[in-house]
Amino acid sequence: MQTFRSDDVTIAFRDIPAEGIDLGEPILLIHGFASSHRINWIDPRWATTLAKAGRRVVLFDNRGHGMSEKLYDAEGYATPRMAGDAANLLAHLSLRRADVMGYSMGARIGAFLALERPALVRSLTLGGLGIHLVDGVGLPLGVADAMEAPSLDALRDPMQRMFRAFADQNHSDLKALAACIRGSRQTLTREEVAEIKTPALVAVGTADTVAGDAHALAALLPNGAALDIPGRDHNRAVGDRVYKEGVLAFLAQRP
Repeated sequence: MQTFRSDDVTIAFRDIPAEGIDLGEPILLIHGFASSHRINWIDPRWATTLAKAGRRVVLFDNRGHGMSEKLYDAEGYATPRMAGDAANLLAHLSLRRADVMGYSMGARIGAFLALERPALVRSLTLGGLGIHLVDGVGLPLGVADAMEAPSLDALRDPMQRMFRAFADQNHSDLKALAACIRGSRQTLTREEVAEIKTPALVAVGTADTVAGDAHALAALLPNGAALDIPGRDHNRAVGDRVYKEGVLAFLAQRP
């Protein structure tokens, strides 16, 4: 892992070259809440898949996650600030443009990046996030409460238990995650989504109860398409074969 400073926050990242060629087209991957670049993209072999397909893979840990700096003020996790970290990483690597793929919270960050800095985003893949980009504010606030519970045993709500168990398994900083949930609750309006002219793929598991409908969001995007990931819920869709094949096909087709 390498690090750089993004608006006085230390961000950890990796830059993985394409396999077999000197100059692979860059793709920036943005992970989801309570995850990390390793859990979201390395372990499910996304980085390997993309590198073998000739992509230069740039990954980082969002602020408050993984090996990046932990903040405990909710304002530090506003989605535009987190999108700023992504933009600053591309600038740090002297990349003027990249394909961008985010998952869940990372997809929300990617959407804000595409809206605010469209010249940076060659294509946009929104994994694990459908119409809740517009109609929802991310995960319920109760997930922040779950991070502050004394233990997993104190929780009864299934979603609270799922995310707390995930955070515990990954040895996450629970205080930072609680602040992240409370700070990153920004949405886009339908009009703002319509301003995202970038070619976009919305990929959501058909059993995902967190993301919202993929087709409803894709219909709002001027150059949007939806990809159903059959039978997968929010967590199990991440490394699915249909998801990977759909993204590779999308990247090959886009201008």
